[in-house]
Amino acid sequence: SPDVPAYGPDVRVLSDAETGHPRPVGVTVASARQHLHVLGQTGVGKSTFLANLILSDAHAGRGALVIDPKGDLIDDVLDRLPERAIGRTVLFDPAEPGSPPCFNVLAGPDPAFAVDSIVTIFHRCFASSWGPRLDDLMRSACLTLVRAQGHRATLAEIPKLLTDTPFRARIVGRLQDELLQGFWTAYDELSPAARAAVISPVMNKLRAVLLRPFVRDALSGGTSTFDLARTLDTGGLVLARLPKGVLGEDAARLFGSVLLAHTWQAITPRVRLPEHERRDAAAYIDEAQNFLNMPIAVSDLLAEARAYRFSLALAHQHLSQLPKDLREAVSADARNKVYFTASPEDAHELARHVGPVLGAHDLSHLGAYQAAGRVITGKGGQSPAFTFRTRPLPDLIPGRQEAVRAASRAAFSRPETSTPSRPKLRLSTDPRRAHEESTK
Repeated sequence: SPDVPAYGPDVRVLSDAETGHPRPVGVTVASARQHLHVLGQTGVGKSTFLANLILSDAHAGRGALVIDPKGDLIDDVLDRLPERAIGRTVLFDPAEPGSPPCFNVLAGPDPAFAVDSIVTIFHRCFASSWGPRLDDLMRSACLTLVRAQGHRATLAEIPKLLTDTPFRARIVGRLQDELLQGFWTAYDELSPAARAAVISPVMNKLRAVLLRPFVRDALSGGTSTFDLARTLDTGGLVLARLPKGVLGEDAARLFGSVLLAHTWQAITPRVRLPEHERRDAAAYIDEAQNFLNMPIAVSDLLAEARAYRFSLALAHQHLSQLPKDLREAVSADARNKVYFTASPEDAHELARHVGPVLGAHDLSHLGAYQAAGRVITGKGGQSPAFTFRTRPLPDLIPGRQEAVRAASRAAFSRPETSTPSRPKLRLSTDPRRAHEESTK
Protein backbone atom coordinates (compact mmCIF):
# COMPACT_ATOMS: atom_id res chain seq x y z
CA SER A 1 0.00 0.00 0.00
CA PRO A 2 1.38 3.47 -0.84
CA ASP A 3 0.14 4.67 2.56
CA VAL A 4 2.64 2.43 4.40
CA PRO A 5 5.67 4.63 5.17
CA ALA A 6 9.02 3.51 3.81
CA TYR A 7 11.52 5.79 5.49
CA GLY A 8 11.89 9.02 7.45
CA PRO A 9 13.12 10.26 10.84
CA ASP A 10 9.90 9.21 12.56
CA VAL A 11 9.57 5.81 10.87
CA ARG A 12 10.53 2.47 12.37
CA VAL A 13 11.45 0.42 9.31
CA LEU A 14 10.20 -3.16 9.71
CA SER A 15 11.89 -4.69 6.67
CA ASP A 16 11.49 -4.98 2.90
CA ALA A 17 8.13 -6.05 1.50
CA GLU A 18 8.13 -8.79 -1.13
CA THR A 19 6.48 -6.85 -3.94
CA GLY A 20 8.57 -7.87 -6.95
CA HIS A 21 10.84 -4.91 -6.28
CA PRO A 22 11.67 -5.02 -2.54
CA ARG A 23 10.30 -1.90 -0.88
CA PRO A 24 11.01 -0.76 2.69
CA VAL A 25 7.94 -0.86 4.91
CA GLY A 26 7.60 0.59 8.36
CA VAL A 27 5.36 2.25 10.88
CA THR A 28 5.49 5.83 12.03
CA VAL A 29 6.25 6.47 15.67
CA ALA A 30 2.65 7.66 16.05
CA SER A 31 1.29 4.46 14.49
CA ALA A 32 3.55 2.38 16.73
CA ARG A 33 1.50 3.66 19.68
CA GLN A 34 -1.17 1.24 18.44
CA HIS A 35 1.21 -1.48 19.68
CA LEU A 36 2.69 -4.51 17.92
CA HIS A 37 1.86 -8.21 18.23
CA VAL A 38 4.69 -10.50 17.06
CA LEU A 39 4.19 -14.27 16.84
CA GLY A 40 6.98 -16.60 15.86
CA GLN A 41 8.54 -19.87 16.92
CA THR A 42 12.21 -20.24 17.81
CA GLY A 43 14.61 -19.92 14.88
CA VAL A 44 12.33 -18.17 12.37
CA GLY A 45 13.79 -14.65 12.64
CA LYS A 46 11.72 -13.10 15.42
CA SER A 47 14.72 -12.03 17.53
CA THR A 48 16.48 -10.51 14.52
CA PHE A 49 13.32 -8.57 13.70
CA LEU A 50 13.00 -7.25 17.27
CA ALA A 51 16.70 -6.39 17.50
CA ASN A 52 16.47 -4.24 14.37
CA LEU A 53 13.51 -2.34 15.83
CA ILE A 54 15.34 -1.75 19.12
CA LEU A 55 18.44 -0.54 17.27
CA SER A 56 16.24 1.79 15.22
CA ASP A 57 14.98 3.38 18.43
CA ALA A 58 18.51 3.60 19.84
CA HIS A 59 19.80 5.40 16.74
CA ALA A 60 16.84 7.80 16.82
CA GLY A 61 17.32 8.58 20.52
CA ARG A 62 14.01 7.11 21.62
CA GLY A 63 13.77 5.48 25.05
CA ALA A 64 13.10 1.76 25.27
CA LEU A 65 12.72 -1.08 27.75
CA VAL A 66 13.68 -4.59 26.60
CA ILE A 67 12.83 -7.75 28.54
CA ASP A 68 14.58 -10.83 27.16
CA PRO A 69 14.10 -14.17 28.98
CA LYS A 70 16.67 -15.95 26.81
CA GLY A 71 19.56 -13.50 26.47
CA ASP A 72 20.45 -13.71 22.78
CA LEU A 73 18.29 -10.72 21.79
CA ILE A 74 20.04 -8.35 24.19
CA ASP A 75 23.47 -9.73 23.25
CA ASP A 76 22.71 -8.90 19.61
CA VAL A 77 21.60 -5.39 20.57
CA LEU A 78 24.62 -4.72 22.82
CA ASP A 79 27.01 -5.67 20.01
CA ARG A 80 25.50 -3.04 17.70
CA LEU A 81 24.34 -0.08 19.77
CA PRO A 82 25.34 3.36 18.50
CA GLU A 83 28.02 5.29 20.36
CA ARG A 84 25.39 7.65 21.76
CA ALA A 85 23.95 4.72 23.76
CA ILE A 86 27.16 4.24 25.76
CA GLY A 87 26.46 5.70 29.19
CA ARG A 88 22.70 5.87 28.51
CA THR A 89 22.01 2.14 28.78
CA VAL A 90 20.99 0.52 32.07
CA LEU A 91 21.80 -3.20 31.88
CA PHE A 92 20.40 -5.90 34.13
CA ASP A 93 22.30 -9.13 33.58
CA PRO A 94 23.04 -11.86 36.16
CA ALA A 95 26.28 -12.59 34.27
CA GLU A 96 27.65 -9.15 35.18
CA PRO A 97 30.18 -9.03 38.03
CA GLY A 98 29.34 -7.02 41.14
CA SER A 99 26.03 -5.48 42.07
CA PRO A 100 23.34 -4.85 39.44
CA PRO A 101 21.54 -1.53 39.03
CA CYS A 102 18.88 -1.15 41.70
CA PHE A 103 15.28 -0.01 41.47
CA ASN A 104 13.30 -0.04 44.69
CA VAL A 105 9.91 -1.44 43.72
CA LEU A 106 8.23 -0.05 46.85
CA ALA A 107 9.49 3.49 46.25
CA GLY A 108 7.56 4.50 43.13
CA PRO A 109 5.52 7.69 42.74
CA ASP A 110 2.33 5.82 43.68
CA PRO A 111 2.97 3.62 46.74
CA ALA A 112 -0.53 2.09 46.66
CA PHE A 113 -0.06 0.97 43.05
CA ALA A 114 3.42 -0.32 43.92
CA VAL A 115 1.99 -2.52 46.67
CA ASP A 116 -0.88 -3.70 44.45
CA SER A 117 1.65 -4.56 41.76
CA ILE A 118 3.90 -6.56 44.07
CA VAL A 119 1.02 -8.55 45.55
CA THR A 120 -0.57 -9.20 42.15
CA ILE A 121 2.75 -10.30 40.64
CA PHE A 122 3.52 -12.68 43.50
CA HIS A 123 -0.05 -14.00 43.26
CA ARG A 124 0.22 -14.73 39.54
CA CYS A 125 3.74 -16.12 39.71
CA PHE A 126 2.78 -18.49 42.54
CA ALA A 127 -0.90 -18.96 41.68
CA SER A 128 -1.02 -22.68 42.50
CA SER A 129 -0.18 -22.07 46.17
CA TRP A 130 -1.69 -18.62 46.75
CA GLY A 131 -4.71 -18.01 48.94
CA PRO A 132 -6.60 -15.22 50.75
CA ARG A 133 -4.52 -15.44 53.94
CA LEU A 134 -1.25 -15.24 52.03
CA ASP A 135 -2.58 -12.31 50.00
CA ASP A 136 -3.66 -10.48 53.17
CA LEU A 137 -0.32 -11.02 54.91
CA MET A 138 1.77 -9.93 51.92
CA ARG A 139 -0.35 -6.84 51.28
CA SER A 140 -0.37 -5.82 54.95
CA ALA A 141 3.39 -6.27 55.26
CA CYS A 142 4.14 -4.21 52.15
CA LEU A 143 1.70 -1.44 53.12
CA THR A 144 3.10 -1.32 56.64
CA LEU A 145 6.67 -0.87 55.45
CA VAL A 146 5.69 1.77 52.89
CA ARG A 147 3.53 3.74 55.35
CA ALA A 148 6.17 3.59 58.10
CA GLN A 149 9.36 4.04 56.08
CA GLY A 150 8.35 5.68 52.82
CA HIS A 151 10.93 5.35 50.06
CA ARG A 152 13.33 3.50 52.38
CA ALA A 153 11.06 0.42 52.51
CA THR A 154 12.27 -2.65 50.60
CA LEU A 155 11.05 -6.18 49.97
CA ALA A 156 14.03 -7.56 51.89
CA GLU A 157 12.55 -6.16 55.10
CA ILE A 158 9.37 -8.25 54.92
CA PRO A 159 10.98 -11.32 56.55
CA LYS A 160 12.37 -9.11 59.33
CA LEU A 161 8.96 -7.51 59.86
CA LEU A 162 7.38 -10.95 60.22
CA THR A 163 10.00 -12.55 62.48
CA ASP A 164 11.68 -9.79 64.51
CA THR A 165 9.35 -8.67 67.30
CA PRO A 166 11.24 -5.50 68.39
CA PHE A 167 11.64 -4.35 64.77
CA ARG A 168 7.95 -4.98 64.12
CA ALA A 169 6.98 -3.03 67.24
CA ARG A 170 9.03 -0.02 66.09
CA ILE A 171 7.55 -0.10 62.59
CA VAL A 172 3.94 -0.61 63.71
CA GLY A 173 4.39 2.17 66.28
CA ARG A 174 4.79 4.65 63.41
CA LEU A 175 1.49 3.70 61.77
CA GLN A 176 -1.57 5.95 61.79
CA ASP A 177 -3.76 3.38 60.04
CA GLU A 178 -6.06 1.64 62.53
CA LEU A 179 -6.77 -1.28 60.20
CA LEU A 180 -3.08 -2.07 59.83
CA GLN A 181 -2.52 -1.61 63.55
CA GLY A 182 -5.35 -4.06 64.21
CA PHE A 183 -3.85 -6.58 61.80
CA TRP A 184 -0.54 -6.59 63.68
CA THR A 185 -2.23 -6.72 67.08
CA ALA A 186 -3.97 -9.92 65.98
CA TYR A 187 -0.71 -11.21 64.49
CA ASP A 188 1.17 -10.67 67.77
CA GLU A 189 -1.53 -12.53 69.69
CA LEU A 190 -0.86 -15.72 67.72
CA SER A 191 1.21 -18.41 69.37
CA PRO A 192 4.72 -18.90 67.91
CA ALA A 193 3.58 -22.14 66.27
CA ALA A 194 0.49 -20.51 64.75
CA ARG A 195 2.55 -17.56 63.56
CA ALA A 196 5.07 -19.91 61.96
CA ALA A 197 2.27 -21.64 60.07
CA VAL A 198 0.90 -18.29 58.88
CA ILE A 199 4.17 -16.86 57.61
CA SER A 200 5.73 -20.01 56.19
CA PRO A 201 4.12 -19.61 52.72
CA VAL A 202 5.26 -15.97 52.47
CA MET A 203 8.78 -16.88 53.54
CA ASN A 204 8.88 -19.67 50.96
CA LYS A 205 7.89 -17.30 48.16
CA LEU A 206 10.33 -14.59 49.24
CA ARG A 207 13.13 -17.10 49.73
CA ALA A 208 12.69 -18.33 46.16
CA VAL A 209 13.44 -14.79 44.97
CA LEU A 210 15.62 -13.09 47.57
CA LEU A 211 18.14 -15.91 47.94
CA ARG A 212 19.25 -15.14 44.38
CA PRO A 213 21.78 -12.30 44.90
CA PHE A 214 21.14 -10.69 41.51
CA VAL A 215 17.38 -10.43 42.08
CA ARG A 216 17.71 -9.43 45.73
CA ASP A 217 20.23 -6.66 45.04
CA ALA A 218 18.32 -5.32 42.03
CA LEU A 219 14.92 -5.22 43.78
CA SER A 220 15.93 -4.61 47.41
CA GLY A 221 19.41 -3.12 47.33
CA GLY A 222 18.34 0.17 48.88
CA THR A 223 17.61 3.44 47.14
CA SER A 224 17.29 3.30 43.35
CA THR A 225 20.51 3.89 41.41
CA PHE A 226 18.77 5.34 38.35
CA ASP A 227 15.62 7.29 37.53
CA LEU A 228 13.55 5.11 35.21
CA ALA A 229 11.25 7.91 34.04
CA ARG A 230 14.18 10.19 33.24
CA THR A 231 16.02 7.37 31.46
CA LEU A 232 13.12 6.80 29.08
CA ASP A 233 12.33 10.51 28.69
CA THR A 234 15.91 11.28 27.63
CA GLY A 235 16.25 8.45 25.11
CA GLY A 236 17.98 5.93 27.34
CA LEU A 237 17.65 2.16 27.22
CA VAL A 238 16.80 -0.29 30.00
CA LEU A 239 17.86 -3.80 28.98
CA ALA A 240 16.88 -6.76 31.16
CA ARG A 241 18.70 -9.93 30.17
CA LEU A 242 16.94 -12.62 32.21
CA PRO A 243 18.00 -16.10 31.04
CA LYS A 244 15.66 -18.56 32.73
CA GLY A 245 18.38 -21.21 32.78
CA VAL A 246 20.47 -18.99 35.06
CA LEU A 247 17.86 -17.26 37.22
CA GLY A 248 15.24 -19.99 37.32
CA GLU A 249 11.83 -19.59 35.74
CA ASP A 250 10.06 -18.16 38.80
CA ALA A 251 12.73 -15.56 39.58
CA ALA A 252 13.04 -14.49 35.92
CA ARG A 253 9.28 -14.15 35.57
CA LEU A 254 8.92 -12.22 38.80
CA PHE A 255 11.84 -9.89 38.07
CA GLY A 256 10.61 -9.05 34.57
CA SER A 257 7.05 -8.53 35.83
CA VAL A 258 8.22 -6.16 38.56
CA LEU A 259 10.43 -4.21 36.14
CA LEU A 260 7.53 -3.78 33.71
CA ALA A 261 5.19 -2.68 36.53
CA HIS A 262 7.83 -0.21 37.75
CA THR A 263 8.18 1.12 34.20
CA TRP A 264 4.43 1.63 34.06
CA GLN A 265 4.65 3.64 37.29
CA ALA A 266 7.33 5.79 35.67
CA ILE A 267 5.21 6.34 32.54
CA THR A 268 1.83 7.22 34.08
CA PRO A 269 2.86 10.62 35.57
CA ARG A 270 3.10 11.80 31.95
CA VAL A 271 -0.62 12.46 32.21
CA ARG A 272 0.31 15.78 33.85
CA LEU A 273 2.29 16.87 30.79
CA PRO A 274 0.80 18.46 27.66
CA GLU A 275 0.57 15.78 24.99
CA HIS A 276 3.23 17.37 22.78
CA GLU A 277 5.76 17.18 25.65
CA ARG A 278 5.42 13.41 26.12
CA ARG A 279 8.47 11.71 24.63
CA ASP A 280 7.76 8.49 22.76
CA ALA A 281 9.17 5.36 24.39
CA ALA A 282 8.67 1.65 23.78
CA ALA A 283 8.76 -1.69 25.56
CA TYR A 284 9.89 -4.82 23.71
CA ILE A 285 8.85 -7.89 25.65
CA ASP A 286 9.73 -11.38 24.45
CA GLU A 287 7.63 -14.21 25.90
CA ALA A 288 5.26 -11.42 26.92
CA GLN A 289 2.74 -13.76 28.55
CA ASN A 290 5.18 -14.27 31.43
CA PHE A 291 5.54 -10.61 32.35
CA LEU A 292 2.14 -8.92 31.98
CA ASN A 293 1.11 -9.41 35.61
CA MET A 294 0.05 -5.94 36.70
CA PRO A 295 -3.12 -5.05 38.65
CA ILE A 296 -4.64 -3.58 35.49
CA ALA A 297 -6.36 -5.37 32.62
CA VAL A 298 -4.11 -5.77 29.59
CA SER A 299 -6.74 -4.12 27.37
CA ASP A 300 -6.77 -1.09 29.69
CA LEU A 301 -2.98 -1.04 29.79
CA LEU A 302 -2.74 -0.93 26.00
CA ALA A 303 -5.43 1.75 25.73
CA GLU A 304 -3.86 3.98 28.38
CA ALA A 305 -0.31 3.47 27.09
CA ARG A 306 -1.28 5.07 23.78
CA ALA A 307 -2.18 8.29 25.57
CA TYR A 308 1.19 8.29 27.35
CA ARG A 309 3.02 7.72 24.03
CA PHE A 310 4.31 4.39 25.29
CA SER A 311 4.19 1.62 22.68
CA LEU A 312 4.45 -2.08 23.47
CA ALA A 313 5.79 -4.83 21.21
CA LEU A 314 4.50 -8.12 22.62
CA ALA A 315 6.23 -11.21 21.25
CA HIS A 316 5.68 -14.92 21.88
CA GLN A 317 5.67 -18.30 20.12
CA HIS A 318 2.13 -19.74 20.14
CA LEU A 319 -1.39 -18.48 20.81
CA SER A 320 -1.92 -21.29 23.32
CA GLN A 321 0.59 -19.55 25.61
CA LEU A 322 -1.74 -16.59 26.07
CA PRO A 323 -4.49 -16.56 28.70
CA LYS A 324 -7.89 -15.55 27.34
CA ASP A 325 -7.72 -11.90 28.43
CA LEU A 326 -4.27 -11.40 26.90
CA ARG A 327 -5.24 -13.14 23.66
CA GLU A 328 -8.30 -10.91 23.29
CA ALA A 329 -6.31 -7.78 24.14
CA VAL A 330 -3.55 -8.35 21.57
CA SER A 331 -6.15 -9.29 18.97
CA ALA A 332 -8.13 -6.08 19.43
CA ASP A 333 -5.65 -3.52 20.78
CA ALA A 334 -2.26 -4.43 19.28
CA ARG A 335 -3.21 -3.28 15.79
CA ASN A 336 0.19 -3.74 14.14
CA LYS A 337 0.60 -7.45 13.35
CA VAL A 338 3.69 -9.44 12.40
CA TYR A 339 3.39 -13.21 12.10
CA PHE A 340 6.27 -15.55 11.33
CA THR A 341 5.46 -19.12 10.29
CA ALA A 342 2.65 -20.43 12.49
CA SER A 343 1.23 -23.81 13.38
CA PRO A 344 -1.87 -24.81 11.38
CA GLU A 345 -4.02 -24.18 14.47
CA ASP A 346 -2.61 -20.69 15.04
CA ALA A 347 -2.68 -19.91 11.31
CA HIS A 348 -6.41 -20.69 11.21
CA GLU A 349 -7.03 -18.31 14.13
CA LEU A 350 -4.81 -15.53 12.78
CA ALA A 351 -6.03 -15.65 9.19
CA ARG A 352 -8.83 -13.17 9.95
CA HIS A 353 -6.18 -10.51 10.63
CA VAL A 354 -4.46 -10.88 7.25
CA GLY A 355 -7.40 -11.63 4.94
CA PRO A 356 -8.40 -11.33 2.21
CA VAL A 357 -4.87 -10.97 0.80
CA LEU A 358 -3.40 -13.88 2.78
CA GLY A 359 -4.92 -16.99 4.33
CA ALA A 360 -4.20 -19.72 6.87
CA HIS A 361 -2.18 -21.75 4.35
CA ASP A 362 0.09 -18.76 3.71
CA LEU A 363 0.73 -18.22 7.42
CA SER A 364 1.65 -21.84 8.04
CA HIS A 365 4.00 -22.03 5.04
CA LEU A 366 6.21 -18.98 5.52
CA GLY A 367 9.94 -19.59 5.15
CA ALA A 368 12.68 -18.85 7.65
CA TYR A 369 13.10 -15.09 8.14
CA GLN A 370 9.88 -14.52 6.23
CA ALA A 371 6.82 -12.98 7.89
CA ALA A 372 3.36 -11.66 7.17
CA GLY A 373 2.53 -8.16 8.29
CA ARG A 374 -0.36 -5.77 8.55
CA VAL A 375 0.32 -2.35 10.00
CA ILE A 376 -1.26 0.99 10.74
CA THR A 377 -0.64 3.34 7.81
CA GLY A 378 0.31 6.98 7.93
CA LYS A 379 -3.38 7.81 7.53
CA GLY A 380 -4.41 5.77 10.57
CA GLY A 381 -6.09 2.81 8.86
CA GLN A 382 -4.77 -0.74 8.54
CA SER A 383 -2.76 -1.63 5.46
CA PRO A 384 -3.55 -4.68 3.37
CA ALA A 385 -1.52 -7.69 4.50
CA PHE A 386 1.87 -8.23 2.91
CA THR A 387 4.85 -10.55 3.29
CA PHE A 388 8.42 -9.50 3.97
CA ARG A 389 11.83 -10.89 4.77
CA THR A 390 13.62 -9.68 7.88
CA ARG A 391 16.69 -7.61 7.27
CA PRO A 392 19.95 -9.11 8.54
CA LEU A 393 21.45 -7.49 11.58
CA PRO A 394 24.07 -4.78 10.99
CA ASP A 395 27.67 -5.83 11.43
CA LEU A 396 28.64 -6.01 15.07
CA ILE A 397 30.91 -3.26 16.34
CA PRO A 398 34.10 -4.66 17.91
CA GLY A 399 34.30 -3.78 21.58
CA ARG A 400 30.88 -2.11 21.68
CA GLN A 401 29.20 -4.63 24.00
CA GLU A 402 32.08 -4.41 26.49
CA ALA A 403 31.97 -0.60 26.38
CA VAL A 404 28.23 -0.47 27.06
CA ARG A 405 28.52 -3.00 29.88
CA ALA A 406 31.40 -1.11 31.51
CA ALA A 407 29.55 2.21 31.28
CA SER A 408 26.41 0.70 32.82
CA ARG A 409 28.43 -0.76 35.71
CA ALA A 410 30.16 2.56 36.33
CA ALA A 411 27.02 4.69 36.20
CA PHE A 412 24.25 2.53 37.65
CA SER A 413 25.68 -0.25 39.84
CA ARG A 414 26.09 0.31 43.55
CA PRO A 415 29.77 0.13 44.58
CA GLU A 416 30.48 -2.98 46.61
CA THR A 417 31.97 -0.90 49.42
CA SER A 418 28.92 1.33 49.74
CA THR A 419 26.57 -0.67 51.91
CA PRO A 420 24.99 1.64 54.54
CA SER A 421 21.72 1.98 52.64
CA ARG A 422 21.48 -1.68 51.72
CA PRO A 423 19.16 -3.53 54.12
CA LYS A 424 20.37 -6.72 55.69
CA LEU A 425 18.59 -9.79 54.43
CA ARG A 426 16.86 -11.79 57.11
CA LEU A 427 15.35 -15.03 55.88
CA SER A 428 14.81 -17.08 59.00
CA THR A 429 14.33 -20.76 58.32
CA ASP A 430 12.45 -21.20 61.59
CA PRO A 431 10.08 -18.36 62.55
CA ARG A 432 9.61 -19.89 66.02
CA ARG A 433 13.34 -19.55 66.72
CA ALA A 434 13.23 -15.93 65.57
CA HIS A 435 10.36 -15.31 67.99
CA GLU A 436 12.24 -16.95 70.87
CA GLU A 437 15.42 -14.96 70.16
CA SER A 438 13.57 -11.66 69.95
CA THR A 439 11.90 -12.16 73.33
CA LYS A 440 15.07 -13.03 75.25
